[in-house]
Amino acid sequence: MTPTLTLVQGDITGQSADAIVNAANSSLLGGGGVDGAIHRRGGPEILAECRALRASRYGKGLRTGQAVATTAGRLDARWVIHTVGPVHSAGEDRSALLASCYRESLRVADELGARTVAFPAVSTGVYGWPMDDAARIAVEAVRAAGTAVEEVRFVLFDDRAYAAFAEHVR
Repeated sequence: MTPTLTLVQGDITGQSADAIVNAANSSLLGGGGVDGAIHRRGGPEILAECRALRASRYGKGLRTGQAVATTAGRLDARWVIHTVGPVHSAGEDRSALLASCYRESLRVADELGARTVAFPAVSTGVYGWPMDDAARIAVEAVRAAGTAVEEVRFVLFDDRAYAAFAEHVR
């Protein structure tokens, strides 16, 4: 079954969903952009679980393209699914790693029983992925994922991101 794809312009930390995806860095310990916003609004519970993950299974951090879940803390969600997107490279095709972020996040969502998942535009901030290409990869990966998730909501921060995703969701 293919989930319903919805586009929303706004702040992902204000979304109500079973799971909110965090464009995390490999340390899982917070950062800038979406990652920092989720940690700030979600509260210390998220960071505490991320520290526990680092102390156990992810001592060297979460690998690019992988995903892992924690509590959502004070967010209006049950879980935060952290995924590490690739840094864009003009000289190396890393699109499979970006697609993996979406597939792996949906795999984790399925394991949790999540029915609604809110995604940011992974890797399009400081990691420099061109928005149109990132939108194409995200939409193709979600459509091909074979997930039980009923709704995937792409939460886009600005007009440019919304327009890029709208081109591919049609």
